[in-house]
Amino acid sequence: MRRLYLDRNLQYVFGVTLMAVLGVSSIIPALPDIMKGLHLGPVQIGLVISAFTLPGVLFSPLVGIMADRVGRKVVLVPSLFVFSGFGFACFFARTMDQLLILRFFQGVGAAPLGVLYSTMIGDLYHGAERGQAMGYNASVLAMGTAGYPAIGGVLALLGWNYPFLLPLLAIPLGLAILFFMNTPEPLKSGSLKEYFAEALRRMKTREAMALFATTLLTFVILYGPLITYLPILLSHRFSASPATIGLVFLAASGFTGLASFQLGRLTQRFGQKTLLSAAAVFYGLCMIFTPQAPSLLLTIPPVICFGLAQGLNIPTVMTMLTTIAPMEQRGAFMAANGLLLRLAQTVAPMLMGGLYALGGMNAVFWGGFACAVAILILARFYIVNINPTPNRPDPAHR
Repeated sequence: MRRLYLDRNLQYVFGVTLMAVLGVSSIIPALPDIMKGLHLGPVQIGLVISAFTLPGVLFSPLVGIMADRVGRKVVLVPSLFVFSGFGFACFFARTMDQLLILRFFQGVGAAPLGVLYSTMIGDLYHGAERGQAMGYNASVLAMGTAGYPAIGGVLALLGWNYPFLLPLLAIPLGLAILFFMNTPEPLKSGSLKEYFAEALRRMKTREAMALFATTLLTFVILYGPLITYLPILLSHRFSASPATIGLVFLAASGFTGLASFQLGRLTQRFGQKTLLSAAAVFYGLCMIFTPQAPSLLLTIPPVICFGLAQGLNIPTVMTMLTTIAPMEQRGAFMAANGLLLRLAQTVAPMLMGGLYALGGMNAVFWGGFACAVAILILARFYIVNINPTPNRPDPAHR
């Protein structure tokens, strides 16, 4: 099997993936400082994340349709430029209202990124290579999730707004993709009505619905207890600095990368169903033990459990979805998945904010535990192993 991580097209996809996670991961350690700088409370701080993710809920279906009907790069390149421009503008925000408006428009640019990186992997690779490429990409995602909090934490030492310099990286990436990336594009065949009917028929299968639900629950856990409230827990209980908070997330993401990098081998040995079940157990362990940790050091083992769960769960779900979907509807499939992902990102901080108001930090993590149990039930009773297609290209590309 060739070394896919050396393929230039996959490296461009890696770049898109890194931009897709930058918008939230880079500001995680700065959230306590944003609270101080803009005079926000623990319940309100979730709006900084929700404003960014809301456009994904609103525009993900349109993104998938456009990617299938007019092409992947036509949607991708302008999105990178919008993401970069409004993200950089957040650096100059001086009020809560200004920051939320700019974050919303930055989110408009970010909405297509999470849809398109997985779609393009499905287009470029087939059979066992698809799962391997998805695993490599998840490792890159983990490196971004790990690296951006560390970088953002250091930048936040200069001021809460300094992490918003990082979106400028999307400009050279967009130019490189525009001029140098080669990726197959789907054929626009049949009417729009026929396109919708066929995509909806495939999405309504039991396997697809269970995978969509798994995505929703996964990102409720990620953007509720972990991204929004773990930094607050570490800051308030252990007086952790932004840089220290970034290092805790680095530990989680490191293990995500390790698990993802071995995804191809793990899938062949244990099967997708078992990997998703194991991920649910790791999520549950994290939710139980993190709020009970008596010291900052002892928060690391349960956070590592979360990292392992992410490395097993997310690339497996993505691989299964891109295998179910033909190229002509793959953008729509990943857009539907992206819609649920963004919905979870948007709702989770507010949902967990409500639990925090009712029962404090423990209530937030018990809410995450309930989601982990639901993922386990789906994995054991509603998801079946999906055999990959042979290593051959899809016929529908130009």
